[in-house]
Amino acid sequence: MSKIFVSKVADFEDGKCRIVAEGDLEVGVYRRGSDYHAYENMCLHQGGPACEGITMHKVEEILRPDKTYVAQRFNMEQEHIVCPWHGYEYDMKNGECVPDRSRKLKKFQVVTEGDSVYVLA
Repeated sequence: MSKIFVSKVADFEDGKCRIVAEGDLEVGVYRRGSDYHAYENMCLHQGGPACEGITMHKVEEILRPDKTYVAQRFNMEQEHIVCPWHGYEYDMKNGECVPDRSRKLKKFQVVTEGDSVYVLA
């Protein structure tokens, strides 16, 4: 297992993503407060750069009791990674593909040592 340097903790802004590479492997590393999430930068759909897209909170439909549409809202508890090629969405916390939870982005462990952040690959 290799340790790939991502950033100094102080230089890695909250809410940002950094793409790191070693050989043919690219990993997207996300910082959310004191949590880090790292996934292979390859969409399960057609191999696009999943971690180079936007992130956004889950969009939920608000319906009346008779199931007619009222509005939409963001669920601030669930953030999605959105592949820029075709819009496939993945759960930030576990890498699960939103429409098919049985499929997941490859996840990597992130460690901090001193003032540095690393991915174990």
